[in-house]
Amino acid sequence: MKSYSEIDTTVKRASKAIGFSWGDSEEIGKCIRLLEMLGISGVRNLNSYFKVYNKQKFQNINLISKDNSSSIPYCPISAGLNFLNQISHMEELSEISISNIAYPVLLIPFISRASYISGKKILLKIDGQNLLLNFNQSIYSNFSGKDVLEKSKSINIKFLENVNLFSEDEWKELYKLSEDTFVEESDELKEVAAGAGLTDND
Repeated sequence: MKSYSEIDTTVKRASKAIGFSWGDSEEIGKCIRLLEMLGISGVRNLNSYFKVYNKQKFQNINLISKDNSSSIPYCPISAGLNFLNQISHMEELSEISISNIAYPVLLIPFISRASYISGKKILLKIDGQNLLLNFNQSIYSNFSGKDVLEKSKSINIKFLENVNLFSEDEWKELYKLSEDTFVEESDELKEVAAGAGLTDND
């Protein structure tokens, strides 16, 4: 089995060889490594994309808006890099749609990293397949990530508000139970605390 470090390094070099800058190649390496760590076929999709990258025309997204569409398939790497670069603007849009993007699996890790930067969970839909991205830590999905997906008709990206998954009453009940571990402050403890950290050198 290839190590994640080896995957990162090889992807970075391959990305540079095919025409990306060293800076962008480093980002691509990190993203493919993340996909593989999360059990999604990043290397397979990237390898397939690189086979057609210089043969087929792809559209770059320079400024991402609320609705993005093109008759020429969007480059997923360009879209991902620009999404990260424009993350503060993306949050204001709340929900974003992208139509006709090539190899959409390659977009996933960029959006996952954006979740960490924004501090919000992101719901990503790829042609009806849902992926919940949790602060670049995990992905919950009904998406089968082992296959190569050459194109997506529709992608929807939605920033989710941070909310607790429990009620206030449930929290109060749990907190009340935790109070049983609190140590009562005695006179002896007060005296020790009052002199803590002090030394007399005279």
